[in-house]
Amino acid sequence: MECAVLWSGPLTPGGELLRHLDEIELGRYHSYRLDADRRRFLTGRVLAKHAVGERLGVPPETITLDATCSSCGKPHGKPTVPAATSPGEPLELSITHSGDWVGVALAQGVPVGLDVESPAGRSAESVDGLVGYTLADSERATIATLDPAERERAFLRYWARKEALMKATGQGLRLGLQDMIVSAPWEPARLHAAPEQAMTPQRTFLTDLAGSGDYPASLALLTAGQPLVTERHWKPGNRHGSAAS
Repeated sequence: MECAVLWSGPLTPGGELLRHLDEIELGRYHSYRLDADRRRFLTGRVLAKHAVGERLGVPPETITLDATCSSCGKPHGKPTVPAATSPGEPLELSITHSGDWVGVALAQGVPVGLDVESPAGRSAESVDGLVGYTLADSERATIATLDPAERERAFLRYWARKEALMKATGQGLRLGLQDMIVSAPWEPARLHAAPEQAMTPQRTFLTDLAGSGDYPASLALLTAGQPLVTERHWKPGNRHGSAAS
């Protein structure tokens, strides 16, 4: 089992890249008011379609993704690869972005979740508020004695791991961040406890990633197996990208 992760900074819009977007995606692209949001949306779709195109051996411009929300029917849900595009086991996608990084994870037949968090400085009060909302009692105790800068960094590692897990389940915040307990930020990523209807530690693969530099990033797959995870930096005109260090 292989999970491919592609990373890129937000791409500069151009005719070649915009041709990756279908009519619905173009509508979403133009609906964003901020240029930074438009660039991140475009980059996520371009990376996703290149990842799928490489896996299927077809031009990325021919790939259509379905982002229909299961709750309201609008096109802002988690992008999926239609079954007609990929016969056999379904291809699973997860897209994430924060600050200067956009990432896409692609796996086959296994739910996947990817998350990256910007390390931009926050006030101690802001971090403390998020800690109370995000972490279980045992996790809060683990980082309580750290100085503010270390505590923020540790919190972001917790957050990236939990967001990746929630994305893999497809339940989002309905699951509850405090309901999952993961290993300490300085330890290898592991799921220790979670609501059984969502996932179990025995059937969950969780790992931290290196391709996003100093941005904490994590990947989750709902499987008991040990997948091969590859990371690449992608740039327009470079079909396969460069290996992440």
